[in-house]
Amino acid sequence: MSVAASRRSVLPGFGLSLGFTLTCLSLIVLIPLSAAFVRTAGMSWTEFVAAVTSPRVLASYRLSFGASFGAALINAFFGLIVAWVLVRYSFPGKRIVDALVDLPFALPTAVAGIALSAIYARNGWLGFLDPLWGSAVAWLDRTIPGIAWKEWLGVQIAFDRPGVFIALTFIGLPFVVRTLQPVLEELEPELEEASASLGATRWQTMVRVVIPELTPALMTGFSMAFARALGEYGSVVFIAGNRPMHSEITPLLIITKLEQYDYRGATAIATVMLTASFLLLLLINLLQKWSRRHHRI
Repeated sequence: MSVAASRRSVLPGFGLSLGFTLTCLSLIVLIPLSAAFVRTAGMSWTEFVAAVTSPRVLASYRLSFGASFGAALINAFFGLIVAWVLVRYSFPGKRIVDALVDLPFALPTAVAGIALSAIYARNGWLGFLDPLWGSAVAWLDRTIPGIAWKEWLGVQIAFDRPGVFIALTFIGLPFVVRTLQPVLEELEPELEEASASLGATRWQTMVRVVIPELTPALMTGFSMAFARALGEYGSVVFIAGNRPMHSEITPLLIITKLEQYDYRGATAIATVMLTASFLLLLLINLLQKWSRRHHRI
């Protein structure tokens, strides 16, 4: 039997597999996404800049990017705690808690938005937090004047900026937890025991031993949660209030322009968000490459 025959695989060869892969990616991903750039290419540079830098659009950028970044930070902190508990401890109902982490993946975003709106509205289960939030913002406004606290923090939870932040935090948590879990499972407890035997406190062990090992995965999870939050629409639109210049996210503004038959303006804004997504994807890939190199070392 020849060497070529012995290496023959039952599965299709490289040429057929690569051709099938490129065809699927082109039909499903590349061609639809390139349509936005083609549509935008018909605009002059002045028209494009005017479409993507109008005051209403800039306000939506600030809210989308700012709330997404803040939600990703919160998810990075609490996601680390959740992943640590799920990996390092055994307790009754652990499998149920582990399954609940994936709930934002499986739950339709519209259902999540309606549920969050019902819970955090003034007549909802957590409605008592609404006046407390308003009082806290008013106190900040009196105590530290000169800052637009009511503009940035809102005066209520549901149907205002805090609602946007809650929704983006809700949908981003699984990305951090599921990114950290495999790394924590590979992190041997003997490293922590060795650190303790050398006289390190628990805090020193966490800061100097555990956190450096988790940093690449934590940054990857943060980036994924941030990218996911940027494109979120369904869960946010029900709880945001959707007030232009205040609680209107960029994906909603794109839908609004489409409903107004402003296709060029919608595709111009979509191109900006698409470019930001590409940059985030590049960052995630670089972080993953760094993470693999870090663990090999």
